[in-house]
Amino acid sequence: MTTQARVLVVDDDPVVAKSFDRVLSGKGYAVITAHDGPEALEKLAREDYDAVFTDIRMPGMDGLEVAARIKATRPWLPVVIVTGYGSPASEARAKEIGVAGFLNKPLSPEMIEGSARDAMKWRAADIAAPAMPAQPAPAAEAAAAPEAAAVAAPGAGRTAKDVALFLAAPFIGLAYAVAFPFVGLALLVRYGYRAWANKTKGG
Repeated sequence: MTTQARVLVVDDDPVVAKSFDRVLSGKGYAVITAHDGPEALEKLAREDYDAVFTDIRMPGMDGLEVAARIKATRPWLPVVIVTGYGSPASEARAKEIGVAGFLNKPLSPEMIEGSARDAMKWRAADIAAPAMPAQPAPAAEAAAAPEAAAVAAPGAGRTAKDVALFLAAPFIGLAYAVAFPFVGLALLVRYGYRAWANKTKGG
């Protein structure tokens, strides 16, 4: 590991803390210990960590409460429950909280190292997860549709009118060309009739 990962181990049994330190220190991890929940939360408030391993049965504050408080403020931080008193109920509660793993004592070096490696992968995957673009609600889309149609309608109407006039222009011109001689002839006849009528009256 090129960058030393910081691991917080919360357990009132010093043997467990020493086991984590002995296994992980040689693998590039910095192991920091806390004897109970309040001490762990105090250290988390002062420093950043890459993973937390916490026992369940501890005086004052159990590990599930510690995990819940951590996840409430740092949902990206992987928390692994370590206990010698595992039960389906505690595992179900741990999953509800959103822990990254659940280890049952007695612990072997392989279990400790594998769990730490999985916790680092869990953290990396959580950081790298892209944010999904927000999708517009169907109601918002429905409300926006009439407004969009109203904006587009005038332009569409003008375009249709222009096309109709363009297509009709030759026919309009042809109608004028055909009708013009007849109109002129009618005017000549009308003026000729008036002139003849006036002459007749005058004679």
